[in-house]
Amino acid sequence: MKNKITEANVSMVISKTFSGLNMNALKYLLPLWMTPLSGVTIRCTFAAVAFWIIGMFTKPETSTRKEKISLFLLGALGIYGFMFFYLIGLSKTTPVSSSIFTSLEPIWVFILAVIFFKEKITKMKVIGILIGLGGALLCILTQKSDDLAADAFTGNMLCLMSSFAYAAYLIISNRILSKVGVITMLRYTFTGAAFSALIVSTITGFDARVLELPLHWTPFLILMFILIFPTVISYLLIPIGLKYLSTTLVALYGYLILIVATIVSLTLGQDRFSWTQLVAILLICSSVYFVEIAENKEKK
Repeated sequence: MKNKITEANVSMVISKTFSGLNMNALKYLLPLWMTPLSGVTIRCTFAAVAFWIIGMFTKPETSTRKEKISLFLLGALGIYGFMFFYLIGLSKTTPVSSSIFTSLEPIWVFILAVIFFKEKITKMKVIGILIGLGGALLCILTQKSDDLAADAFTGNMLCLMSSFAYAAYLIISNRILSKVGVITMLRYTFTGAAFSALIVSTITGFDARVLELPLHWTPFLILMFILIFPTVISYLLIPIGLKYLSTTLVALYGYLILIVATIVSLTLGQDRFSWTQLVAILLICSSVYFVEIAENKEKK
């Protein structure tokens, strides 16, 4: 069991590192080389096809019709909803601000657990939640739109919504994983996400210059990196973490996204250093610390 937990932790480190790089790669492509909704369609459809192909070479997994329908709906609403808000938000704000809201996922996980699973509320946890939300509000209300963030307020609000959607996905998928296999889960959730994405693209239109001929190799290779590493490999690794680690701990690994995105963004000039962003980051990090300390005390 110890080896499984170690593997789960390593899987989460790799997955979240890719997710951090994903923010910078997507920021390069959006919206010049593809529109946000077209980007969602490309990612979801590619992943769905990839997971069905991978499933052909893995051990067969059993699942009921009801479980498959549940997974399909989870993908159609949860994964697609997360990517919908995330890509549109990222196209309007900076990778660092986007990753700040990703770091709020443990807070959302706890709030949802309180509402739906009657998790115990303590003074320490309430303090942590209020500090975290204060950090989010600081980022939302103080960041101004500029050449790096076309509409910072809207983008930040959408990224906030995406972090909430992903937290809901983590909680639900964690419970479904106790009954079905990893590949089954990925097959049907991404099939559901691709279904939603294709319907929306049919209505709104599909616009992805990155796929037009003749190919522009730099944006095309960046897109391939996004599809293979942060999408397929990263999502293959997440269920391993969910199977052997607590949902809150999995969400805590979101801090790696913040660290990677911040370093790469400042290096590439996709963001500028901001004291308010730094304060927001410290507030959110300390808020999750409060929640975790309270949870560990309860377990002891």
